[in-house]
Amino acid sequence: MTSPVQLLPMFCVHCQAPIPAQPEEVAWVCQQCGQAQLLSDEKGLQPLEVRFAADIPQGAKGKPFWVAEGSVSLQRQTYRGDQTREMETFWQRSHRFFVPAYTMPFDQSVELGVRLLRQPPTLQPGSPSSFLPVTVLPEDMQSLAEFIVLSIEAERKDDLRELRFKLDLQPAELWVLP
Repeated sequence: MTSPVQLLPMFCVHCQAPIPAQPEEVAWVCQQCGQAQLLSDEKGLQPLEVRFAADIPQGAKGKPFWVAEGSVSLQRQTYRGDQTREMETFWQRSHRFFVPAYTMPFDQSVELGVRLLRQPPTLQPGSPSSFLPVTVLPEDMQSLAEFIVLSIEAERKDDLRELRFKLDLQPAELWVLP
């Protein structure tokens, strides 16, 4: 026999104001005191720092992204052609990974992550603004960032046979971008 589902009200970790949580949401900013918080399965409601980009237009809703520096080491084998040198040149330095923290189709999320990795926006701090609901946990960033790496390597103009890689990410930060 399973126990019934219980809905528990959530209150701000700083001022105890009620949080108007919607289904699927995992992070909020308290409308009363401005404290950001993240809902974790293991730890419950925890304080969270949210960073806002400077160029969010006045009155527009920003888009939340999990952002982390990451380094990639790869080994690849091809059937024909070899762009290993190009791959090594690209991945020799660390990159900033951007994973949408809001709901969007998976393929679009990966495509956007690839574009932002190749052409990262400037992360100049700005004023708080409203933003789309956060529905992706920071723990999901690793697997989504791995798909970004796979997508970049699949685009190379050689016949890839096998790819092995390791992605080391720093802890993710929540940034709200235009």
